[in-house]
Amino acid sequence: MRRPWHLLLGVAFGLASAFSCFLAGIYFQHSHATRQLQQLIQQDVYAYYISPKIFAVFSFFSVANETSNNMQRIMKYGFPGLDDVRLYSDFVLSYDRRNRVAHWVCEHLQLANLQGARGVGRAGATYRPDLSVPSNFRSTLADYKHSGFDRGHLAAAGNHREQQVHCNETFLLTNIAPQVGQGFNSGAWNKLEIYVRELTQNFGSVYVCTGPLFKPRAQGNRKWSVEYQMIGSSMVAVPTHFFKVIMVESRLPLGKPYMEAYVLPNAPIPDQSTLRDFLCDIREIEHFAGLHFFQGIRRSAIFGSNYPSESQVFRDFA
Repeated sequence: MRRPWHLLLGVAFGLASAFSCFLAGIYFQHSHATRQLQQLIQQDVYAYYISPKIFAVFSFFSVANETSNNMQRIMKYGFPGLDDVRLYSDFVLSYDRRNRVAHWVCEHLQLANLQGARGVGRAGATYRPDLSVPSNFRSTLADYKHSGFDRGHLAAAGNHREQQVHCNETFLLTNIAPQVGQGFNSGAWNKLEIYVRELTQNFGSVYVCTGPLFKPRAQGNRKWSVEYQMIGSSMVAVPTHFFKVIMVESRLPLGKPYMEAYVLPNAPIPDQSTLRDFLCDIREIEHFAGLHFFQGIRRSAIFGSNYPSESQVFRDFA
């Protein structure tokens, strides 16, 4: 005959097993829902805006969502556009399937991005196509071979040294565009990338949006046309210009951020030219690119140079 305490122990064990199964079921359902939401965020950028509220509803297990956190951090001030948005480990881009280059690439640079771990860098990275892009919209290494153009980074490899995977992803061809080599990619464009890193070292937090431009030319009789080359069998478009829009956060608790923009022609640029020669009205870039930069904050709340000249505000910025 079983003793009462044996019966109680059996009931307790049964309840514990049932409760464990119940918790396990909730956990796996939670994990499955989290994965589905992460996929949805990458397919539909509008899901990003409501994702924090959704995660808050079923955050019982306090599962860290690195993907969502990265998206929120990098895109703190809003999306320039919403066409085919793709989230990588340390940057976000919008892909142009017709031209086989990005519409824009956004980065949030902090000191950790630049310093990185020992051995992390471009030496261990290789250019490769992004297999997540459908093959009929994808650029390939063969497109750039013997084209006469460099494989130019939009999100610079030197901006992402915190982890090797971050650096590796900058070599995906979705982050690459055809650039003139001598005098541009290895010259003025490289200087602009170094300048952005210097801003990060000085101020600690810098947001950067980079992309191609296809600027029209006047043809007379109030008519305009856009002409650009294409390379490879995939017909990768060669931009006429490239832009960088930069927002520097103030170190002061209530300080306003500072914004400026640059447009460089995709052509050899004389060494004697200075970066300040290429300061551009941000609204002009928005007009030609069809984008709206940092729309999450009012322009009146930003120090900035919406004119092509050196800004006294920048010299006084802190």
